[in-house]
Amino acid sequence: MKCYEIFAKLSPELTNEIFAYLIENEKPVYKAMIQNIATRRKLRPVFVERKPRDERHVWLKQALSMKGSDDIATQLLQIWLLGAHRQMICDFLDLLGIKHDGKGVVDNLPAEPRQEALSDTITKLLENRSPEVVAVYLHAFQAMDETGWSTLDEILATDARVALKSG
Repeated sequence: MKCYEIFAKLSPELTNEIFAYLIENEKPVYKAMIQNIATRRKLRPVFVERKPRDERHVWLKQALSMKGSDDIATQLLQIWLLGAHRQMICDFLDLLGIKHDGKGVVDNLPAEPRQEALSDTITKLLENRSPEVVAVYLHAFQAMDETGWSTLDEILATDARVALKSG
C-alpha cells in the first residue's frame, strides 16, 4: 500500500490529528503542502487557505489520496510519525532489536524478523496505542522501503488489528 492509499483510508479524526500536528509543530511544512497541492491542482494557494479548517482538511485529505500526491503524502506521514509518534517507532525498533539513532531513524534495515517476533512486537505496540496509528505506522514503514518485509505484508493483509478501514 502506497502512502496516498493510506491517506485515503484514514478516519476523519486521525486526518484532523495529523493536520493539527502539522499546524502546531510544522507550520512551514503545512503551508508548503497547501501550496504544492494547490499548484498541482491548478489553484491558487489562497483559495485553499481561506477555506474553513474542517473543509480545508477534507479537501487536503482528498488531494493527498490521489496517486499523483504520493510523494507529498509520504513526506507528511514521515514528518508526523517521527514527530508525534517517535516513541512508538523507537519501541518498534527496540523490540525487534534494530539499531537506530534514538530518534527512530535506521541507516540500514536488517533482514526481516521472524513472523512470531513481528507479531509479538505489534501486540506490544497495540497495548497502549491507537490501533489506527499503529496500522498507519506499519503500512507507512512497509511503503517507505523499496523491498519491504514479506512477513509484514502477510500480517498487514491478515491481521484485523492493523487493517486500515476506508475513512
